[in-house]
Amino acid sequence: MSRWKALPAELDPRARHLVVSLRRLKDHSGLSMRQLAAKTGYGTSSWERYLGGRSLPPKKAVEAVAAVAGEDPTRLLALWEVASAVWTGQRTDPAPVTPADAAPGVAPGPPARRRPPRGAVVAGVVAFVLVVASAALLVARVSGGDEGRARPVAGSSAAPAGVEAPASVPSYTCHVERIGGQWFAGMSRTQDVILASGHAGAEVAEAQCLLRRAGLPPGDIDGIYGPRTERAVQRLQQRAGLVVDGIVGPHTWGALRG
Repeated sequence: MSRWKALPAELDPRARHLVVSLRRLKDHSGLSMRQLAAKTGYGTSSWERYLGGRSLPPKKAVEAVAAVAGEDPTRLLALWEVASAVWTGQRTDPAPVTPADAAPGVAPGPPARRRPPRGAVVAGVVAFVLVVASAALLVARVSGGDEGRARPVAGSSAAPAGVEAPASVPSYTCHVERIGGQWFAGMSRTQDVILASGHAGAEVAEAQCLLRRAGLPPGDIDGIYGPRTERAVQRLQQRAGLVVDGIVGPHTWGALRG
């Protein structure tokens, strides 16, 4: 088991979660840093930066380490999406293996295309959309809107970057009922969509209704995956004996609907 150095104190907790998960996968694989470099096509110096919390690993590198460890990459990629939105001022271009980095006798991997940093852009768009949503909620309450109803940021569970607001924004009201041994709230019947901080839409509202039913209030049923919703999800995961990461995936949906 590797003895890891402490991560930078300024590293955002959501980015820290990704790095810690990658460290665990590397430890469980039993590979040295040079062996990991040889199997993934990213150099040892690159992995030292990624696992040291000094640089955001490329998405392809996250997929590669999951493949090497024999793990489903879905959860790791969800963590990467969240981390990439808050990891500003860091390199996001993948560093290809160089002869100095590669393991002896292993040919360097092909150079990867450079991608411009996008963390700051995504984070700015998320912040703007959340401000607009908060203003809409305030107007609705002042005008006597029903308690428990709110207006979503967008009509899907995808991150709000680049999503245009619909002409008629729906309100969310919980209609919780048990169907076929599972709980549903009337907004979505999904069992596996990934939800995380910054996401918005009907699937988020569905999760919020089911959290409230479970006695874990997520705040307003507004379809916005904010800090209160994330904390409620973490409490549910702790209660159900799941990985406490604040991300709704298939296992967490199972706990919400069970």
